[in-house]
Order: sequence, then C-alpha cells, then structure tokens
Amino acid sequence: MTIGSAGEHTWRYRLWRHLCTAYDGPFTLVGPRETLHDPSTDAPTSSAYADPGFPRAHLAGWGEGWQHMAPLIGGAVRSCRADVLLVSLGLIDLGFYTNAEQTAENVRAFIAGARTANPRVRVAVMPVIRNIRVEADAAFAEQVAHFNELLAKTVADLDEADSPLLLVPPPASYDFHTDTYDGTHPNENGEHRIAGAFAEAMWRGWGLGGPYGAA
Repeated sequence: MTIGSAGEHTWRYRLWRHLCTAYDGPFTLVGPRETLHDPSTDAPTSSAYADPGFPRAHLAGWGEGWQHMAPLIGGAVRSCRADVLLVSLGLIDLGFYTNAEQTAENVRAFIAGARTANPRVRVAVMPVIRNIRVEADAAFAEQVAHFNELLAKTVADLDEADSPLLLVPPPASYDFHTDTYDGTHPNENGEHRIAGAFAEAMWRGWGLGGPYGAA
C-alpha cells in the first residue's frame, strides 16, 4: 500500500504535494529505497512513477510488514537521518506471518530500533485499514480489530515527550470497494485519503503542515 506499483503516484507523492504548500520550511522524503513494485517481475524493480518528479525515497516493500521492518528501521533512520516516520503496516503481518499479539511485539521492536538510532524521532502510526479479506474471513477480521486495539495501547504506553508517538485516525470514509483497485491497494481516491489522514494527524497533533488539500 505504501511502496506502490508501476504506473501509480503513491500516497507518498500526494503527501509530498500537500506539504510543498502547507509546510513552511525545508523538508524531504528519505529512505534507502526508491523503486516501485513491478507486477510483471513481482519485484521492486520499477521506476515508472506516474509523476517521477518528487523525492521518491522510502522504506516500503511489497509483502513486508512490521516483522520485516523492525530489523531495518534503525539503520535506515541512522543512514537517512530521518526525523519523522510515517508508518502504515500490519495488514500483511496479520494476513500471513504473525497474530495480533506477535505483531504488537514487532511494533515495540520497531520503535525501540528507531529510537536507538534517533532518540528524538517522531513516529506517526496508522492502524490497519480493513481490506476485502475481512468480508470473507471472520477470524482475520477479528485479528485486525484486536491488533488495532493493541496498537493504540502500545502507542499510548510508549509515547514520550522527547520522542512522541502519534496514532493516526484511519482515513475518513475509506471504503475498500471504492478506494482500492483490488480490494486492498489504494487507487487515486485511496492515495488521497491515506495521505490526508497522515497530513491531518501531523497538523493537529504536532502542528506540522496544515489541513489537507488534495493535489
């Protein structure tokens, strides 16, 4: 949902366009990766952004979740000098790798790794957004709901004045029937909704940027 596929803008692009006008100061997107997922090779080998003219750096991977990112985040924060982390993870973990409790433990490991690299890092975390699988798999839907509860508690427990954590309210009116192209991955509408959720949370929680304006 964050890395995007060949031919897409990605929600990262939508957020960058917003911050270019709403944030009064220098900023850039950072991370050790730049590519998109290429469906033809099923690998992160594409540079075919719908609009490549933005800072494309990120730390996202097709099929990668909290358990994959927890070991990587410290090195990425350190090497890329990240100040703010915008995190949308968990769906793939719960779908294929870990249960709600195990995933929550990986959240804690992720935050600890980020803080080791930068004790003043800010982290904005979005709960898992429901996808099409919740309609057919009641057990999965229950795990998503349970993890989101654990995530909220984890963010509250680990929040610190010097390294604040922010729970991002899920995008308002997000509907995987109309905001995705396959029941999971965001289309243009979905990209704007996810970018807007992060933008509004950072503005209201930390005074960064301003109200989201689609761009």
